[in-house]
Amino acid sequence: MADFELNAELREDKGKGASRRLRREADMVPAIIYGAGKDPQPLSIAHKDLHKAVENEAFFSHILTINTGGQTEQAILKDLQRHPAKDRILHADFLRVRMDVEITVEIPLHFVNEDKCVGVRQGGGSVSHNMTSVEVTCLPGNLPEYIEVDIQDLDIGDSIHMSGIKLAEGLVIPSLALGADHDHVVVACNAPKRAEESVEAAESDAGEASTDDSGDGEGSGDD
Repeated sequence: MADFELNAELREDKGKGASRRLRREADMVPAIIYGAGKDPQPLSIAHKDLHKAVENEAFFSHILTINTGGQTEQAILKDLQRHPAKDRILHADFLRVRMDVEITVEIPLHFVNEDKCVGVRQGGGSVSHNMTSVEVTCLPGNLPEYIEVDIQDLDIGDSIHMSGIKLAEGLVIPSLALGADHDHVVVACNAPKRAEESVEAAESDAGEASTDDSGDGEGSGDD
C-alpha cells in the first residue's frame, strides 16, 4: 500500500470566520482529528499538500500518518468537504485509529476482466456499474486499498450482489447483517439495447392486438 504522511499545525482559533481567514490568508485547510478516547483537536493543513494527497484514490482507504505539534498520530479520512464550484478543499475530518479496534471505511471497487465478460463478448451486452465502492469493517491492519470484482463470467441478465463480492479474510460488509433488502446489486450485464427495443415492440404489438380482439367481441354483441 502507498504511504501517506501529512504535516499539520495545531489550531486554536475556531469558528467560520477563523476558517475563512485560514483559507484566504494562509492557503490552509481547516481540519479536525478525533477519536481513540482523546479530545478532538482542530488542525490546519497546507492546501497544496492535502490537494495532492487526495488525487490518489488510495488516500481515502488508507491509514494516514499525521504529524501534529511534534506528535505522530495514525488516522483515516472520514469526511472531506469541497467547494461546489472551485477546485478547493474546504475542510477535512480525520478519525484516530487503534490497531486493535475495528474501523468502518468506504473501499473503492475495481472491476476486472470487463473486456473478457461473456455477456459482452458473446452476447453484445453492456456492463452497468451500480456501485463504485463498498463500506467494510475490519482491523486497521487488514484495510485494503481496493477490492477486486471479477466480472468475466457474467452473462446477459447476470449480476453480482454485495454478498457475492469475494472479500479477504478479516473483512466484513456490515450492511449485509441488516437483511436481504440491503444486499444491493454491485454490477450487472444488460442485454443489447436493440434487443430490449425489440422485446418492448413485441409486447406493445401484442397489447394492441389484444385490444382489437376485445373490440370485435363487443361489436358482435349488438347484433
